[in-house]
Amino acid sequence: MSRNFWKFGIAAALLLLPASMASAQEVVDADEMAALCHGGGSICVSAKIPVASTTQAVQNWMSPDVGAAWAAGYKGRGVTITMVDDFSSSDRFSGNFGIGVQTQRHGEWTREEASMIAPSATIRTKDFSTGSAVSLAGGRNVLNLSYGMYTTAGYGVNQIWWAPEEASIISYATKGSAIISKAAGNDAVAVGGVTGGQQDYLDLALIGKSTAIFVGALSTNGTTANKAQLAWYSDYAGSNPLVQSHFLVVGVEGDKTGLYGTSFAAPIISGYAAIIGSKFTKATPVQITNDLLNTARTDTLVNYDPSIYGKGEASLSRALAPVAIH
Repeated sequence: MSRNFWKFGIAAALLLLPASMASAQEVVDADEMAALCHGGGSICVSAKIPVASTTQAVQNWMSPDVGAAWAAGYKGRGVTITMVDDFSSSDRFSGNFGIGVQTQRHGEWTREEASMIAPSATIRTKDFSTGSAVSLAGGRNVLNLSYGMYTTAGYGVNQIWWAPEEASIISYATKGSAIISKAAGNDAVAVGGVTGGQQDYLDLALIGKSTAIFVGALSTNGTTANKAQLAWYSDYAGSNPLVQSHFLVVGVEGDKTGLYGTSFAAPIISGYAAIIGSKFTKATPVQITNDLLNTARTDTLVNYDPSIYGKGEASLSRALAPVAIH
């Protein structure tokens, strides 16, 4: 994991890292593949990258629920997903979401994945190396965070002087202004746990917030006949009930895409949230968040335990089943 690039504006310098992915060949944490633009706390201009034209076809790495949602007419229309990620560095890596091998930046990958799950959603991008606040669009908003903010373990969250970017995200999660899909991390520890003497303080700041969802990775999409288990690298829910109640898992089938990590779990939940919002057009971010959490499945998981899987495997079909959500 690269620890060469820093973002300032807090009590101690925090290390901003994609939450990320491991290559199929090396099986390492590919946070190292998405460094910041110039380091040293510098500001990069936010990238405005047009969404790639993709065929709206259910890919073999997706849950079959996605195709069922599309067939019912729910593809994310009316919801904006903002990807806060790396859109400016020179670091790129290869994978294949079923539309051909590509070599892209970390943010370009997560953006493409979210757009493939929810093809009618509006996708916006914000480079995570900037310090400016994340703005919301009109209507319902989802923010995708496939990165973490690390520094030496032991600080209290109230000791962190957040830059406007993270301060705005935390505020939206607290007020319920936007759904926050946060990659859990790839250190095989509980959310907010210590790894290498450091903690992800963005995780800690989002615990207990009404519209924050922590997303872990399963090695496959689960079914009752073929149950899934947590990917070896994925962080898990842990013993904190506040985390357990806002923790979901989804399949990240890297054997099919070459892309591994909770970075590629979070955009699936972002896409699901947009799809749900396109059916329940008057639902609030809190209601959509609760719908996702309360309809998760536990019968598709090996030895379900809330300290590992939180609420369970996200189920788009169950989340879309009600006539209305409240």
